[in-house]
Amino acid sequence: MKMGRGHVKTKVYKPITYNEAIRFKDGFDFPGTVGISAMVTPVGSVKFTNEKTNPNIMVMGGDENYLDVVGYTLEAGRNITKDDITANSAVCILGKEVTDKLFPNKSAIDAFVNVGSNKFRVIGTLGEKGSSMGFGGDKICLIPISYAKQYYLTDNTSYSITVKAMSIDDMDGATGQATGRMRVIRKDPVGADNSFEITQSDSLSKSLFENLIYLRSAAIFIGGITLLGAAIGLMNIMLVSVTERTREIGIRKSLGATQHNIRQQFLMEAILICQMGGVAGVVLGILIGNIVSSATGGGLIIPWLWMLVGFSLCFVVGVASGFYPAVKAAKLDPIEALRYE
Repeated sequence: MKMGRGHVKTKVYKPITYNEAIRFKDGFDFPGTVGISAMVTPVGSVKFTNEKTNPNIMVMGGDENYLDVVGYTLEAGRNITKDDITANSAVCILGKEVTDKLFPNKSAIDAFVNVGSNKFRVIGTLGEKGSSMGFGGDKICLIPISYAKQYYLTDNTSYSITVKAMSIDDMDGATGQATGRMRVIRKDPVGADNSFEITQSDSLSKSLFENLIYLRSAAIFIGGITLLGAAIGLMNIMLVSVTERTREIGIRKSLGATQHNIRQQFLMEAILICQMGGVAGVVLGILIGNIVSSATGGGLIIPWLWMLVGFSLCFVVGVASGFYPAVKAAKLDPIEALRYE
């Protein structure tokens, strides 16, 4: 996955074979759960009688631990068992969207569906998982890894090995144990780099947060241009206001208002206009942000620091935009201002 600046040479490793994956699973003695999987196709389709899904179903081959290590929950039926894998059973487990499409308002258990040209008996259906990073977690069809190996996968297929640690405190220990075990299986020489890639569950989020600086820089650049345009527009509005209120300024000066009073009046008006925009922006930002957060399963977010930064920027823009019109209004000659038509 490439993010941020490109031109980074991608490491290419030889595939992890099925036998290597099985040896790892059988010999991994650190407390935890090991699952083996391989992608059959990301653009499969599932058919039941006259109903057929779009060709966007991810067909996966997995073992009895796959659902546990990737965080799926069974809604109905049973999981794939070791007996299913040993016997190369033509059984499958369907994701939520697949079930809703093919079996609306009825049970899918023990029904026979076609995945490509092969027929499978449905033994389970999954609960809703949701989508992330473009991956539809509910558009999935899981079949036994042994069946996938025999009928779909090739010798060049690289199998994925997923290790679920008992707790977050065991992550480093499990990673170290997994690295050592895999180096032995792959016969990596001492001092040589790993011939495989290990990815922790939080590595993607760390990469995303590290690369948010690019998104933040773009947002600051776009926001800066917007603020510049808004400042110029507000200055023009205030200059028009000074012209339209020339007689008012003359009357105020004739009644004793000083240049300081006039300047302060127009500055306060410019700042007030900006702060009104700031309040509207903060309210909309919090509202939209929390709607998105709620839709993705997050909690309530009140960005106090960014709210303060927003109001401060609005104050600076108000002062910058209103200063020249305020000075121009303060310097008007009261006699000429009173005669202005």
